[in-house]
Amino acid sequence: MVSDGDRGIILIEEHRVEGAVFGPEGESTPPRHYGDPAAEYAAATSAAVVVDRSERGRFHVTGRAPSQMLEGILTARVPAAPATQSHGGAVGQGAYSAVLTPKGRMITDLRVLAVGGAGESLLLDVPAPGVHPLVAHLRRSLPPRLARLEDVSAASAMVTVVGPAAPEAVAAAGRGLLPGADPAAVIEALNALGDLAYLWSGASGTWVVVVGAAHGGMAALDILGDADTVRAWWRGLLAAAVRPAGQGVFETLRVEGGQPAFGVDMDEDTLPPEAGIQDQAIDHRKGCYTGQEVIVRIRDRGHVNRRLRGLLFGDVPTPAAGTPLFQVEQDRARGHVTSAVSSPRLGQVIGMGYVRRELEPPTEVRLGSPDGPSVAVRSLDSGWGPPPG
Repeated sequence: MVSDGDRGIILIEEHRVEGAVFGPEGESTPPRHYGDPAAEYAAATSAAVVVDRSERGRFHVTGRAPSQMLEGILTARVPAAPATQSHGGAVGQGAYSAVLTPKGRMITDLRVLAVGGAGESLLLDVPAPGVHPLVAHLRRSLPPRLARLEDVSAASAMVTVVGPAAPEAVAAAGRGLLPGADPAAVIEALNALGDLAYLWSGASGTWVVVVGAAHGGMAALDILGDADTVRAWWRGLLAAAVRPAGQGVFETLRVEGGQPAFGVDMDEDTLPPEAGIQDQAIDHRKGCYTGQEVIVRIRDRGHVNRRLRGLLFGDVPTPAAGTPLFQVEQDRARGHVTSAVSSPRLGQVIGMGYVRRELEPPTEVRLGSPDGPSVAVRSLDSGWGPPPG
């Protein structure tokens, strides 16, 4: 069954017990914090925290030839099936990808993992703003005889453990939670997980995937699985003294790491090279996919007119998304802000935004008006931060 309806908060009772504070939307979205955002940030940067990210969409793609059908849709190669390991689970390598229109614009980004026991099955992990457009696109593109899309979001959940102690924390909490797995081998496997490498395990109707990630440039592990299994992981992590953290801290870490988010820094008007994700999301050696002609043309003969850049605002109120950026001594806007947070690590307000290609970093723009506060523009290509020296 395919669904693109709204997603509830799977772990809502767990959040209430921990004193969660929700945003203006109330309990329809994950908690903003749990009463002390500063302590949550400190725990994330010194130990580990767990964040509920179940608002993302999760889909299984099965059928006679799901990989073959997705190859012509995804910008990355469909990953191979995982290899069974001695600890009772299976270890594989996932893929970060985009789905494009024929004009090369983004429908969404997503992660693709090959999971399941007998038969071919793919798990799609999709940002919430990309769920509706992706479902609409796949309804048109996937022949049901060969590939079926099932929305498992309402019956599953996802949490992220982020911080330097994330692998140890997940290994401690996961004892007994990976069906048929040997704890010692699990710890070894978890510590070895790089970006998008994953450990999958499933038995008797339960399933869980532990995925290596790099959220905010920090060590992290994403745990996806059926709702009851992820709920058990959440409780196990808290029992192992892992502090819960809200979306506010996760957003701060994301921006500090210069990591664009779909629906915030990328949308349906974005070309992947504008957002700087082409090296991670596009495999130029694979066969044809929708939008490939535009991407190859940009790579080989052209350029994009704007690029996502890091922005250092200094000591100013956090600007709203969409705030225009002006070239120094010019009246015409040359870009706009997409994300902005107050960064404890950098000691100032920082963010990301699009800037015209003529303004090559390091350079300076003005915030909000031609005579607004000065904003330092930095490249996101290899991480970014304060000016050198």
